[in-house]
Amino acid sequence: MQVSFVCSEHSIKSRSAEDRLNRQNAGSPSLGTRGKFRAVAMVARSLGQLSVQNVPSSSESSIKQLGMKYRNLGKSGLRVSCLGLGTWVTFGGQITDEMAEQLMTLAYDNGINLFDTAEVYAAGKAEVVLGNIIKKKGWRRSSLVITTKIFWGGKAETERGLSRKHIIEGLKASLERLQLEYVDVVFANRPDPNTPMEETVRAMTHVINQGMAMYWGTSRWSSMEIMVGARGQLWRSSPGAAGAADLIRQQPSGAKRLQIRLSLNYLSGQLSGGWAGGSGCGGALRVLALRQEAYSVARQFNLIPPICEQAEYHMFQREKVEVQLPELFHKIGVGAMTWSPLACGIISGKYDGGIPPYSRASLKGYQWLKDKILSEEGRRQQAKLKELQAIAERLGCTLPQLAIAWCLRNEGVSSVLLGASNADQLMENIGAIQVLPKLSSSIVHEIDSILGNKPYSKKDYRS
Repeated sequence: MQVSFVCSEHSIKSRSAEDRLNRQNAGSPSLGTRGKFRAVAMVARSLGQLSVQNVPSSSESSIKQLGMKYRNLGKSGLRVSCLGLGTWVTFGGQITDEMAEQLMTLAYDNGINLFDTAEVYAAGKAEVVLGNIIKKKGWRRSSLVITTKIFWGGKAETERGLSRKHIIEGLKASLERLQLEYVDVVFANRPDPNTPMEETVRAMTHVINQGMAMYWGTSRWSSMEIMVGARGQLWRSSPGAAGAADLIRQQPSGAKRLQIRLSLNYLSGQLSGGWAGGSGCGGALRVLALRQEAYSVARQFNLIPPICEQAEYHMFQREKVEVQLPELFHKIGVGAMTWSPLACGIISGKYDGGIPPYSRASLKGYQWLKDKILSEEGRRQQAKLKELQAIAERLGCTLPQLAIAWCLRNEGVSSVLLGASNADQLMENIGAIQVLPKLSSSIVHEIDSILGNKPYSKKDYRS
C-alpha cells in the first residue's frame, strides 16, 4: 500500500480556523489531557514538524512535516486521507447544519478529503446537508472523495435492496440531494439475498460507465459474499464440510482455492447455531449454493469488481479486518475502509459512569447500544479501557487518539471514518495521526495483552 505524509494545501487557513474555533470555545470547561493535547498540537502544527520514527509500515513514504496521511483505496489508484469524516447520526440529525459545516470545514482544512454518507442517513437529509456545504464552500470537486451507500431508500418495496432498478434510481436520487454529478465510490450497503449477484454487479458497472460513480464497493458484506466460490458446484459435491474440503484439493491453486477455503472459514463460525433456511452445514451450504460472489461474477462477465469493503473495526471487533480482508486484498485487491473506531463511543470513555445525557446511547433508536454498554460484556470492556487509559497517558495522548491510531497502524486499512459532534472531538481525533509513530511493537503487544482478543490466521498458527 502506498502511503505518504503531506501538508494540507490549506494549512494556513487551518491555523486561522482553529484559532477562531478556540476563541469560540474559550469558555468551555477544561478537558484535561485532551485540552493539553490540542495546545501542543497547535504548536506542533505551527512548527510543521513531526517525528516519524518507528512507523510500523516500512512501505510508507513520509516527509517530516505534520500533515494528513494518504493511502490508496485498496489496489485502486484512488488516494484517500487515512482519516475520513462520516455523517451517520450527526449530519441532519444530532447536530445543527451550522455545526456540520464547521466540522466539514475543519476536516477539509486539516487535509481530510474523504466524506462518507448514505441514502438512509437521516432519511436522506445527511446527503442534503453534505451537498449544501460543498456547494457553499466552493471547493474543487476534484479535491474531494465523496462516497455514499445504497440499499434503504424509501418505504416502497422497489425503493430498497440492490436490484438494478433501485441501484440506478437510488443513486440518481442521492446525486440530486448531494447536488453532484457523480460520487467517487458507491457502496452496496448490505448484501441482498433477493437479488441475483449478477444483476447487482451489472448495475454497479452501469452506473460507473454512465459517469454516476468512479468505483463501487461493498459494506457489511462477508468475505464469502465478496469473493467466496459458492456456486452450485459446492452444493452438488456434498452437503457437508467434508465434501467441501475435498473441493479444496480438487481446485487449482489461486483464487478458486481461496474461494472454497474462505467458505469453510466462514462456515466454521456459523454452524454451531445453524442458519435460517436450514440448520447445520447442510443449511449453510444450501444458502451458499444460491449465491454467486461479486468478484467472480465481475470476472466471468467482464464487469467491474468492487474495490473496497466498508467494515466495522475497533479494539473490540477485529476478526474480519485483521484476518478475512487481508487475504482478499492480496488476492483480488479489495481494500478496507473502516468505521466506528471508538465502537459507537464506547472506547471514548464517556460511558464509564453510565449513560450521559445527549450521548449516542441516550438517543431514540439506540437502545441496543445502551443495552450493550450496561451488559456484563460492556462492564468487562470498561475495565479494559481503564488499563488502556494508562497506556494513553504514558504516550501523552487521549484514549480516543490511542484507539484511532491503533486502527491506523493496520496496513490493510485505507481509511478510518470518524464521527464527531463538535470541533473539539474532531480535532482530538485528527490528532491520532501524531500518536501513530509511538505505537511500537512492544506497545501493540501490551495492548493485545489487555484486550485478549487478537485473532489468528492460519499463517499465525503455522508460524
